[in-house]
Amino acid sequence: MTDLSIRTADIRDLPAITAIYDEAVRHGTASFELEPPDLAEMTRRYQALRAGPYPYLVAEQGDMIAGYAYAAAYRARPAYYWCIEDSIYVAPTFQRRGVGRILLEQLIVQSEAAGFRQMIAVIGDSANTGSIEVHRAAGFRMVGTFENVGFKFGRWLDTVLMQRTLGKGAAETPSA
Repeated sequence: MTDLSIRTADIRDLPAITAIYDEAVRHGTASFELEPPDLAEMTRRYQALRAGPYPYLVAEQGDMIAGYAYAAAYRARPAYYWCIEDSIYVAPTFQRRGVGRILLEQLIVQSEAAGFRQMIAVIGDSANTGSIEVHRAAGFRMVGTFENVGFKFGRWLDTVLMQRTLGKGAAETPSA
């Protein structure tokens, strides 16, 4: 995709990020949230991630936010510190144009630079083949599927788990 730039998200991007996520919650199965959070809640979530070592990116084309991605703690317990979970959302008008792939590639680069060792993709809905294939192309491997764990839009949904080693992975002890 030409003239697409990736940069660190900032507070001024939150209205567009909130709108993209609102659409995903209301019409998609990538998120198992049932009610979209408002701007205040999305701001709180953004600030919590930015207070830590987690990358939070936007894809921008011209003056439009085409999508966003971030890494967050996979689990809160300290032993999981080096393992993160990725989230990627693309505005409907930019879907199937490579935006998600570009965001994921840059998220991996920044996560490795921050010293993280494993990235987990928790993909809502096993029918979400686009997300599964984007992750597979970025080096993720299938770990498993939790079947029928979410109920949204009147049907049961699976959760697909994929994993990718970052940097040295488990080859050496991480430095504090």
